Amino acid sequence: MVSYLQVEGISKAYGDLQLFEDISFSILKDQKVALVAKNGTGKTTLLRIISGFEEQDYGEITYKNDIQLAYLPQEPNIPNDITILEYVFKSSDKVARAIQKYEFALNSGEENKLAEAIENMDQAKAWDYDVKAKQILSKLKINDFNRKAGDLSGGEKKRVALANVLIHEPDFLILDEPTNHLDLTMVEWLEDYLKNTRLTLFMVTHDRYFLDRVCNEIVEIDNSTVYRYKGNYSYFLQKREERINEQEARVEKAKNQLRKEEDWVKRAPKARGTKAKYRVDNYYKLKEEASGKTGKDDFKVDFEAKRLGKKIINLKGVSKTLENKTLVKNFSYKFGRFEKVGIVGPNGCGKTTLLNILAGSLNPDKGEIEAGETVKVGYYRQQGIQFDEEQTVIDTVKKVADVVDLGDGRVFSAKQFLLYFLFDSNKHYMKVEKLSGGEKRRLYLLIVLMQQPNFLLLDEPTNDLDIMTLNVLEQYLSGFKGCVVIVSHDRYFMDQIVDHTFVFQEEGKIKDFPGNYSQYREKIREAYETNLKAQKEFKPKDKSKKAKKKSVSYKEKMEFKELEKEISELEAEKNEIEKKVSTGNLSNDELVEKSNKIGVLMKEIDQKTERWMELSEKIEGNE
Repeated sequence: MVSYLQVEGISKAYGDLQLFEDISFSILKDQKVALVAKNGTGKTTLLRIISGFEEQDYGEITYKNDIQLAYLPQEPNIPNDITILEYVFKSSDKVARAIQKYEFALNSGEENKLAEAIENMDQAKAWDYDVKAKQILSKLKINDFNRKAGDLSGGEKKRVALANVLIHEPDFLILDEPTNHLDLTMVEWLEDYLKNTRLTLFMVTHDRYFLDRVCNEIVEIDNSTVYRYKGNYSYFLQKREERINEQEARVEKAKNQLRKEEDWVKRAPKARGTKAKYRVDNYYKLKEEASGKTGKDDFKVDFEAKRLGKKIINLKGVSKTLENKTLVKNFSYKFGRFEKVGIVGPNGCGKTTLLNILAGSLNPDKGEIEAGETVKVGYYRQQGIQFDEEQTVIDTVKKVADVVDLGDGRVFSAKQFLLYFLFDSNKHYMKVEKLSGGEKRRLYLLIVLMQQPNFLLLDEPTNDLDIMTLNVLEQYLSGFKGCVVIVSHDRYFMDQIVDHTFVFQEEGKIKDFPGNYSQYREKIREAYETNLKAQKEFKPKDKSKKAKKKSVSYKEKMEFKELEKEISELEAEKNEIEKKVSTGNLSNDELVEKSNKIGVLMKEIDQKTERWMELSEKIEGNE
């Protein structure tokens, strides 16, 4: 198979901080490879070096000649004065100029300009790019293509940059945390897109479902050693466990042998013979092997939150509107002890707003919030906190507490807490400024948890955290003796922790679903398939049954049935138009008409799909 990338013996250090040393691996055509390592070991730096944005200290990187490379950084740098379409097509100036002129002419309504623009589109073969760009941007919920980048949020910029690398279909795609700033629907769409495309992929992601379903090989860097696993994440977990167990067995064997050799070294005279010298040399080799790291963290402890009373937090008819958009509407809920709740919904629907209301940092417009006297809220916010960058890691933690009382006479020191959250001893006296972005997020998480809250609010806690840290956090939360409310697009993380799910719906309505996210999605899928099969057999229920279920009208049921048919027809119509546009056989007038029609259809499909889901849940709840 053709080799696309060869990495040979590369090393990188910043001053006295060695990120990685003598790393070697290769990536072949059509492979989809994930890079797994702890925060602070240089994953992002390695991607930047491979992409040509940074230089390695030593070693060589070789690409196959003439392959097209695209790189999505964690935080894309998009000029503020450029429009979305300009940025998306910036690597293809001819196509970009043709599409820009076409969009301008289309909006101006001047026929002479439109005719010239259509001719430019033909010459640049830009019709396929235009349709594909708008499809991908729409899937990522970017709909105003002429907005300036300076008006976009950080999350919107990441999605525009993602669209840019996907549209141009590179031979080799490098992605750094591609699921950050995507809601769950977008993550699932991207997962399907990458899974079904033949491009070669190298990425860093903390999303384990995403990794499991997209990648067919994993490269792990552990203690400056590269390990390869030819399989998905599930296979990686199995083989990594086997590797670590083998390493532990070797270390234990070396320790046993070392005890015998230590006795000999202490008792033996200072002989100068060859045999004795060999044995002394072997002693030092055993000593090094016996002190080796295995990559397994056995540092476990049960944390005890502050005791919760009977009254936790009660919400009564809470509503909140921001910037003329209703985010929470008439929401009532009474939290019970030890429950763990996930919150899902599209970006901008109000998930963080609800957390802010629960934290007391935002007052509702209507309704009441009652909190019990024993409730102590800990809030991990998306934006994090500002650290004193000149302070050491251990001093930053000690500002919160030197020790933490675990109950039953047990205490946990600041150093132990750092070790638990995978900060090795050599990081304790390092300045905060030298930590990676992921390590700073991990330090912030540690500080929130050290304060021993019993009502924990987590807003996208998995962003920028490595998989090893997520495993530790899951272990912590599974044994957490308090309430947890989580907003996250990480489906694996949510499935491991939550008991039930708040689902944000239209106009600030919130539905409490009795299960985790995967169970919720499965329920929606089953409902869709069941109703699809039952379309032709649908009959209105008799009056006696209908009288018991007044909340769903016959008109709504008929609308639901009709929507399924309409969505299917609209999808078919859109696909047919896209095929005609891509043939290049249409006249100028027809191209204008078809291009406009695609945009209208996509908007109509989205609106009808949202209405279908709303009716599906309403009907299901009354059966």
